[in-house]
Amino acid sequence: MNYSSRLPKQGNGIILITKENSMAIAKHIIFSGYVQGVGFRFTANSIARRYELTGFVRNTVDDKVELLLQGEPEDIDGCIEDLQETFTIRDTQIKSVTFDPSYQDFKITF
Repeated sequence: MNYSSRLPKQGNGIILITKENSMAIAKHIIFSGYVQGVGFRFTANSIARRYELTGFVRNTVDDKVELLLQGEPEDIDGCIEDLQETFTIRDTQIKSVTFDPSYQDFKITF
């Protein structure tokens, strides 16, 4: 199907661009600092859902917080920036990982 024939001519309307053909990525993130006992996981869950990301957030045994964020690169970056602006984070370790389609939403895990 030729979609360009259905696009409005210049000045005749609005073109809606969707994420259907975009490339989702995955990042594994470890936050350290003042990140446990301060609502970090619940806030991360809220922010990740706002950006329509999939994955999880959980505390680690060494007082850090681990996240798997999957989605559009700009949405992942926005989520990380929002968390860094909200909490006192000493260090952020970010590693690109293989996208896992089994994650259909974002969850807090324990």
